[in-house]
Amino acid sequence: MRRRTIAVAVLAVLLAVSGPLVIGQAPPASAAQVLRIDALGAHRSAVFVDSPAMGSVIQVQVLHPAGGGSRPSYYLLDGLDPGVGQSTWTNATDAEAFFRGKNVNVVLPVGGQASYYTDWLHEDPKFGRYRWETFLTRELPPIIDANFAGNGVDAIGGLSMGGNAAFILAARNPHLYTAVAGYSVCADTALGAGGIMFSIANRGGNPFNMWGPPGSPEWAAHDPALLAERLRGKTLYLSTGTGIPGPHEAQIKPQLIENIFLGGPVEVGINVCTIAFGQRLRALGIPAQIDYSPVGTHSWSYWQDTLHASWSTIGPAIGA
Repeated sequence: MRRRTIAVAVLAVLLAVSGPLVIGQAPPASAAQVLRIDALGAHRSAVFVDSPAMGSVIQVQVLHPAGGGSRPSYYLLDGLDPGVGQSTWTNATDAEAFFRGKNVNVVLPVGGQASYYTDWLHEDPKFGRYRWETFLTRELPPIIDANFAGNGVDAIGGLSMGGNAAFILAARNPHLYTAVAGYSVCADTALGAGGIMFSIANRGGNPFNMWGPPGSPEWAAHDPALLAERLRGKTLYLSTGTGIPGPHEAQIKPQLIENIFLGGPVEVGINVCTIAFGQRLRALGIPAQIDYSPVGTHSWSYWQDTLHASWSTIGPAIGA
C-alpha cells in the first residue's frame, strides 16, 4: 500500500547505519529540576533542566514579557539540525523581535537533532537517550508555568521536523494544547515514513531505534492522520510552499545551507503531504487554517513569513 511503501534506496541507507538495539529506560518525569536560569536580556532567558527522562541537562530558552501577570505559552520546536547553544528560530529568524511586547511565553528547546521530539523505543549509539515527549509534555510545562507565570493555556508549533512533532505531540496529548501550528510539515506520518527514516539515517542515527520498523504499532500511534479525531476542537494552522523559487531565494541562510539545493524538492513533497492531510481533516469535518503559497522553498526566510502569518490564528486561540 502507498502509505506503507519505503523506497529501496532508503532501506539501503538504513542497513548501512543499523547497529545493536539497546533498550532504554524511562525514568519518572516528576523529578525534573531547574539547575539555573540565566537572564539573556530583559525578554529572554535560558533555563537548564536536569531531566530524569533524558538522563541529561537540557537547555530551554524562553522569550517572555518583562513585566508581571500570567500568560499563555507557545512551545516552538526546531528542525532536523537545531542551532548550537540556541534554537534556530532565534538565530535564523526575527522571532525574538517579533514576540517582544506580546503577552506570551515562547518556549524554545535547544538540541534534539533528528529526534522528532519523541520518546524513542531504544537508546541510539549516535544520539543516546531520546525521551523528548516525556520531557516536553510532563517535565517541562510545570517548570515553565512556575518560573514564567504560565497560566496553563498552551500552544505548540514547529517547522519541518518540529512541525511534524507538534502535530504528533498534540494528537497524543490532546489535553495539553489549545492550538497547533506546522510550518512546512508532513503531518501524515505514514506518508512521510521514507523521508523520516532517511533524515535520521542521514545524520548517523538508527531510525529503527525510534518507533521500530514502519507499519509497526508505534508508527500508527504517532500518526496524526490516524489520530486526527484527537485534534478536533483545537485551532490548527499549516503552511506550505510549492518548491517553486520565490522572493527569498537570494537570501542564503547559513543555518541551513543545504536548502540552496534541496529546499525546492523537499517542499514539493511537503506540499503533496499537506494537501493529503488537509483532505483528511476536511473529510472528518475538522477545521484548519492552511496557507498554500504558490511559491516558496523549504527554507528559513519563508518560515519567518509564515510564523508572522500564523500568529493571527494562534495568538487569539490562546488569548495572547
